[in-house]
Amino acid sequence: MPTIPSIILDAHQDIAWNKTTFGRDFTQSALLKRSREINTPTAAEQGGATCGLPEALLGRVGVIFGTIFAPPAASTPAPWRGYQTPQEAYRIGMEQIDVYHRLADTHPQIALIRTQKELDSVLDTWQEGVPFEKHQVGIVILMEGADPILEPRAFDEWYEYGVRLVGPAWGQTRYSGGTRAPGRLTPQGRELLEVMASYKAILDLSHMAEESYLEAVDSYEGTIIASHSNPRRFCDTDRHLSDDMIRRLIARDGVIGTVLYNRFMWHNMPLKADALAERIAEIIDYVCQLAGSARHVGIGSDWDGGFGVANIPASMDTIADLRLIRPLLSARGYSATDMDQIENGNFLRILRAALP
Repeated sequence: MPTIPSIILDAHQDIAWNKTTFGRDFTQSALLKRSREINTPTAAEQGGATCGLPEALLGRVGVIFGTIFAPPAASTPAPWRGYQTPQEAYRIGMEQIDVYHRLADTHPQIALIRTQKELDSVLDTWQEGVPFEKHQVGIVILMEGADPILEPRAFDEWYEYGVRLVGPAWGQTRYSGGTRAPGRLTPQGRELLEVMASYKAILDLSHMAEESYLEAVDSYEGTIIASHSNPRRFCDTDRHLSDDMIRRLIARDGVIGTVLYNRFMWHNMPLKADALAERIAEIIDYVCQLAGSARHVGIGSDWDGGFGVANIPASMDTIADLRLIRPLLSARGYSATDMDQIENGNFLRILRAALP
């Protein structure tokens, strides 16, 4: 296995949704997008952009789980584009798949990761001595909310297009209970998990209702993660994980991506000036203490996922600043090995277990 370079893996960014919903181009700087969105509805409703390829390259964010996100119309604020039927969800999902393929086809510093070989190829571009202009950001496609999959056996089409992770829920879906929508896996959901397991796809437990989460942890035969969830200790809602839910995922050797959204890091969201980034290290440390090691936590920023720069910690401005997490962990006594695991190694282990 090649040496793992010094990169950050971000397990949750809504890159394609930002393009199809707001016209935000990932290849452009977050700062350029902010300047262009001044006095627009996007700036007012979503906040200033934090994500862009230039900032990812600057911050050594070398691998991103880029989502397909089709929200249900019943719980979708304007101007988000929601679906009312599975066919509409399918069309939204396919438009977003096209975004990722076009990015990889047209920009030499963006690559899709579907196989071990493609993962290694991206990591090689970050090895010591490789010029900056040769670095690549690799995108692994994650479906957030499974309703674009028309029926469980149709997952093969999405896998063919590059989907390697699936979260069955956002809110309620045909497959699972979700955030603010209690419920178990549906019969279709159980079948979907069986089909996913046959492909060694990664199951993302984030947004699943507690009942369906626990059922999936017990029954899914493949690899599991929670791409962007925090402990309820810091935000006590059903969107996040109880200590028992965390321990059950740890027992399955899963990984939890820490969400860097102020509303999800404090019970009462502070003003940006009061949202100290040290809270990120506190949340990561909490999971590590439950686990007894640094093996089960990573970063799942969810930045530009319906909120902007005003709703992330005070010392942070764009995804280039994910690099600020490491010194916060160092100040808590974390070793270089532990910090490497948190920045990239834990989620890379998950990918190694699942990619063909």
